Amino acid sequence: MMDSFIEEKIFEKIDFTIAGFEKASYEYCKFINCNFEGLNLFGYKFLDCSFKDCNLSMVKLPQTAFRNIHFDACKLLGLKFEDCNTFGLAFSFTDCNLNHSSFFSLKIKSTKFINCSLQEVDFSDADLSAAYFTNCNLSKTTFSNTNLEKSDLSSAYNFSINPELNKLKKAKFSMHNLSGLLQQYQIEIV
Repeated sequence: MMDSFIEEKIFEKIDFTIAGFEKASYEYCKFINCNFEGLNLFGYKFLDCSFKDCNLSMVKLPQTAFRNIHFDACKLLGLKFEDCNTFGLAFSFTDCNLNHSSFFSLKIKSTKFINCSLQEVDFSDADLSAAYFTNCNLSKTTFSNTNLEKSDLSSAYNFSINPELNKLKKAKFSMHNLSGLLQQYQIEIV
């Protein structure tokens, strides 16, 4: 059975955990102040959509397609983005809470994280080359075999990144956050 196709529709103040959420391909849609918490979005497709002030915490994402998606002021706790359909996977995040989420082994070059909380997020084996982490809290976030080449972490804070275990060529850091690159050496910076 073919999934529905929904285009250029605005969904506002809908609790999809109560109302139900039609499995479909959503293009150029806007979701504003909607609740998706805990839903299984298996096989859903979102293309050129935006989510603003939405709760997507603990949503299941097997084979979910996110292509050119923007999340603004959304709660995205505990998501396993690596379960998504990786074809054309592209998104950006502004003012979002992504704590306890995982981007394990994803190729998400040039992804923008702006003013986001990324505490205890797993970026192991991910390709984040040319990504932007603008004013992001990276406390207890895992970077292991992560490609951060040409990424901008100059205003990121609370991170611990081992230069020996990650690719950092031409990545940008500020003088104020260099201690996050030296923690494993137990150097005291005064």
